[in-house]
Amino acid sequence: MFQKLETLTTIHDSGNVLIVRLDTAEKAFDAASAAVEGGIRALEITLSIPGALQVIQRLAERFADHDVVFGAGTVLDEHAAWASIQAGAKFLVSPNLNPAMIRVANRYQVVSISGAYTPTEVLDTAEAGSDMVKIFPTEAGGIPYVRAMLAPLSQIPMVPAGGVTTANVAEWFAAGVAVVGVGSAITKAGGPEGDTTKITAAAKDFVDAVARARA
Repeated sequence: MFQKLETLTTIHDSGNVLIVRLDTAEKAFDAASAAVEGGIRALEITLSIPGALQVIQRLAERFADHDVVFGAGTVLDEHAAWASIQAGAKFLVSPNLNPAMIRVANRYQVVSISGAYTPTEVLDTAEAGSDMVKIFPTEAGGIPYVRAMLAPLSQIPMVPAGGVTTANVAEWFAAGVAVVGVGSAITKAGGPEGDTTKITAAAKDFVDAVARARA
């Protein structure tokens, strides 16, 4: 069974990863579920959410028959990596390079998306075995910065996290990124009331924008 390949294919084909970072487990579960209804197929549930592992487990069970993958974000060490995998995470995301986290991911054939910012960090992260490199914080340099890095490092699949919107997603793909990360533009689209219909609509709008950008 090529578990990692299947996960990578789902992420690549969807072209985006939704970063779910909310203040309660229920809000995270409801927002993630609504986003799936809008067409999102790869979702990162950050471990900063209280009860995040239970959220991952519940989502994995609810959408077991869907072509959707759930991952854990803010995975800072090997202990968090293993706990996330046990909860059902199919990919692990970190804001920084932690080689032990990547080793655990590779040991159990789970996709790793490890964070970096400078060209040196990007190369170190790729050489450590990360499947993709999360460029974080993206807002600091934006599209011109990532485009400049991809000029000499086009062989490395980069994922910008932050500052990606329906309005500029085509520019990100034109710059050469492999996949884009998106967060509050979708997860907080429901406003203070957490209107899930608005989250679903925002998710659909973003998925459509990604499809147009990659056409």
